[in-house]
Amino acid sequence: MSDDGGTETSGITLAFSLAAIERLDDPAAVFEDAQDWSRWLGIIDDDTDRIAQIVTEHDLRQDFEPEGRDKWFLLEELCETKQTPRHVYVGASDADMRVSTLFCWEYVRVAEAAEQSGWTLSEPESNRGIVGRLLAPVRTLLG
Repeated sequence: MSDDGGTETSGITLAFSLAAIERLDDPAAVFEDAQDWSRWLGIIDDDTDRIAQIVTEHDLRQDFEPEGRDKWFLLEELCETKQTPRHVYVGASDADMRVSTLFCWEYVRVAEAAEQSGWTLSEPESNRGIVGRLLAPVRTLLG
């Protein structure tokens, strides 16, 4: 998809949950790729402090102002105010799916979005500890 007209009705509204962002190996590269075909782009979740930290840490584009609103309210509000052909919420859990599909959002799991878009996922947090490091050679042999 491309943003061919520069109008609010071109491109898509694309949002990521915090859990989805944290699964991405390089959030900055993902946002750079996504901004080519997204009219509105950002992170929507309840932890606004963590969102601000990630946006700053990775220098991400954040078109949504979540301050003072939970993700339920913000997703509903964006359906009404961002007039794009599609609203897509990339998440990592059943809870993300429930909140997004209640409104006008299409839900895509981060693993599926990464596969379709050529994005790289990082190892889950549980695989980064000492046990994960010890099991890494075994996974390599089996994988």
